[in-house]
Amino acid sequence: MNKRGLQIATALLGAIPIVTGIIGMFGLSDPIYASAKIPANALLDSNLRFFSGVWLGLGIGLYWLIPNVEKQTLLFRVLWGMIFLGGVGRLMSMLFLAPPPLPFIGFTALEIIGAPLFIWWQARLVK
Repeated sequence: MNKRGLQIATALLGAIPIVTGIIGMFGLSDPIYASAKIPANALLDSNLRFFSGVWLGLGIGLYWLIPNVEKQTLLFRVLWGMIFLGGVGRLMSMLFLAPPPLPFIGFTALEIIGAPLFIWWQARLVK
């Protein structure tokens, strides 16, 4: 639970929004959506590309704070708070529509449980 551990964990998990953000910029041509055979829809495609860009930016933000993770409390909390809220959105989708494929249930758990744990971990470093 030291600074180096948090830096490594942040780098590993930060790769997820960077890679999936880039892939998501393909919109409905993204392999996940293409395999689901979702019909062309300009509104959905536009939103997927927009939110993938936001997701990519979040990943870049995570990498930006890694060198001084113990000093970047506000940004760290904002980014992990965004991840937590994304998990809440996924949970709402599960409750109101249907569960997604199994890996996405795992992502939801990581977002809802992991995000507060990361904030707690970083707060311990500050003290």
